[in-house]
Amino acid sequence: MSAVPEPPVSPVSPEATSASRLGLYDTWWTAGAAAAGLCLGLAACAWVSVHLRVDATLHTAALFVHLASLVLGFGAVLAADYHALLWLTGRCSLTEALDGTARLHVPIWAGLAGLVASGVLLHPDLGAPLTRVKLALVLGLALNGLQAGRLARRMRARQDGSVAPRLLVRCAGTAVVSQVCWWGAVVIGFRNSQR
Repeated sequence: MSAVPEPPVSPVSPEATSASRLGLYDTWWTAGAAAAGLCLGLAACAWVSVHLRVDATLHTAALFVHLASLVLGFGAVLAADYHALLWLTGRCSLTEALDGTARLHVPIWAGLAGLVASGVLLHPDLGAPLTRVKLALVLGLALNGLQAGRLARRMRARQDGSVAPRLLVRCAGTAVVSQVCWWGAVVIGFRNSQR
C-alpha cells in the first residue's frame, strides 16, 4: 500500500458519457465508414450466394423470411413517408413527424437486413442483368438510409420548425430514391420468381 493518497475519482454522469460517444450519424466520416461497411457486406453476401447451395426446405424457409422482411422493411418505409406527408400537409409538427420516423429506423434496417440475408439463400443468378440491377437498388437503399439518418439529424436541429428549401428538396429526393429503389427491387424480385 502506498503512502501517497490516490486522487479522488470523480463520477462521470451518463450525459457526459453519451456526449463523448461518436454516433453513426454524427459525422460524414462515421456515415462514410458505415457506407463502406455496407458495400463490403453486400459484396460478401453476393459472393456467398454464388458458393452456397441450399436444399428445397431451406429455400422455402428463406423465401418466407424474404417476404416477411419485405413486409417489415417496406411497410416501415411507407409509414415513414406517411409521417412526412402529414408534416407537409400541416397535419402534424416537424417534431412529431421526426419522432414518428425515428421509431421506424429499426424495422426498416431489420427488414433490409432480413432481405439481404435471406436473399443469399435464394440462389440469385448474379449473371442476369436484372439481378445486378436489383443488387444496385438494394445498395442504393442502404446508402440512402444512411443519408436519411444524417438528414433527419439536421432537420431535428431546426428549433423553430422551419426547414430551408434546400433541405426540403433533399427530403423529397431521399423519399423518391427510397421509393424507386424499393419498388424496383420488388418488381425485379417478382419477375425473377416467375422464371
